[in-house]
Amino acid sequence: MLIAISGVPGSGKTTVARLVAATLTLEHVYAGDMFRRQAHERGLTLQEYLRHAETDSSIDRALDDRMRERAGTGNAVLEGRLSALMCDQAGADALRVFLDCSEAVCAERIARREGGATAARLAELQLREASDRRRYQDIYAFDYHDRTRYDAVIVTDTRTPEDLAADIVARARAHWRA
Repeated sequence: MLIAISGVPGSGKTTVARLVAATLTLEHVYAGDMFRRQAHERGLTLQEYLRHAETDSSIDRALDDRMRERAGTGNAVLEGRLSALMCDQAGADALRVFLDCSEAVCAERIARREGGATAARLAELQLREASDRRRYQDIYAFDYHDRTRYDAVIVTDTRTPEDLAADIVARARAHWRA
């Protein structure tokens, strides 16, 4: 069973992916954590590393190679904005889920999680999204916001992580009739 969870920053991807993985006893593979570790290993903040990634596609390609390889082995919850694409490129049978959320709610969640003012988090979120969109378009000609690439698009603004995870688990079981 392979589940690809994508979505906008602050939509609840990590929390929901962890719950889904725990419920189904699957490994949770988190692209964002890998990216943050790479930044930390290089002594850069996330924002600095994102700026560096805009001019050095090898950063994204190395991460994507790892995610693609993992998609090919199945039995995991892959979390990341390109997780559906990596499953496609690996030829993997996956349930592809997109978590959507309004910018205001995403910014509030990120501010609660990481601190800072919501307005500042919203500005960072918008910069990050613009950077990621450009990079993904340049490298793969891929728009992860294209809802037609997903088996399910779920709006998370007013739903609990537990409810969202239960929804995805039910969809996964139906997908594989498990």
